[in-house]
Amino acid sequence: MELKNKAAIVTGGGTGIGRAVSLLLAGKGARVCVNYSRSREDAEDTVRLILEQGGDAIAVQADVARDDEVRAMVERTAAAFGGVQLLVNNASITHHIAMNDLDSVTDDVWDSLFDVNVKGMFRCARAAAPWMKQAGQGAIVNVGSISGQTGLGSSLPYAVSKAAVHGLTKSLARALSPDIRVNSVVPGAVATRWWTGREEQMKRLAPNLLLQRISTPEDVAQLICAALEQEAMTGQLITVDSGQTL
Repeated sequence: MELKNKAAIVTGGGTGIGRAVSLLLAGKGARVCVNYSRSREDAEDTVRLILEQGGDAIAVQADVARDDEVRAMVERTAAAFGGVQLLVNNASITHHIAMNDLDSVTDDVWDSLFDVNVKGMFRCARAAAPWMKQAGQGAIVNVGSISGQTGLGSSLPYAVSKAAVHGLTKSLARALSPDIRVNSVVPGAVATRWWTGREEQMKRLAPNLLLQRISTPEDVAQLICAALEQEAMTGQLITVDSGQTL
């Protein structure tokens, strides 16, 4: 799919992977809705960078855990850009809990992670799908995690939520075919603010990876855009992890 002049929504688009995707999409000529929940300044700064480079973007607040806000975000994007053809479900949260500390995994932790990480992606896809079908084509990329494949990660519920994202990707690919393609990009460790306070741990990890480097947000963004463009692929989980899972 040619990305030029397509309207894209990037959830959590103001920071980390989301910002890198927003900038790259704009660089390819897409018109970008940079979504944020709380990081307003970051989202507006991302929009400013896009506008300065001659692109087209808006910042839109919406908590993906709230269906009314998701639907309003999609409607605002469609009103601004004439439709919605691309969706990058990037927004995610976590709770840092030791994997063997089961007692700290409360119902509130489960509910909050699934409400954003899984149900939030479903809500966004559901709201955007009618616009994509109206256009006769659409593409969605859900940002997963190798935690969903290995069972390891920042917490047990986080790993399980990402495994659910991978399952959601396959189910949505079936449900929305043939007009809408749905794939998942599955990063390993990525140098983002998620490592804040644990930078030394990240540095110790890098030499143990096959490529001896931590992926950057730009690495992941390039693969996300490639998945949006590739018209012969749907329901796939594509890993980018510098060999971390081998």
